[in-house]
Amino acid sequence: MAKEYQVILMYIVGILFLYILGKSLASPIKLIPKTILKSVLGAVILLIINFVGNFLNYNLPLNPITAFTAGVLGIPGILLIAILKQILRI
Repeated sequence: MAKEYQVILMYIVGILFLYILGKSLASPIKLIPKTILKSVLGAVILLIINFVGNFLNYNLPLNPITAFTAGVLGIPGILLIAILKQILRI
């Protein structure tokens, strides 16, 4: 009789473990659409800056990494890109 309770307890522990594992793995997947949206918004912001900067003969590089940086970090990310451009003379 005690052996049956151990088996039932192990099933319960296993199901709880799978539930917790599933929850922890599903959380990062929910962040992917948000990160993609922020990257697209970062690219749009860089395009606007380049459009306005075209009149002043100033532009920032636009590629997936700079779009991601500008999107995720926001204004500090754009400042980071601008400062790196000046330091590296790109």
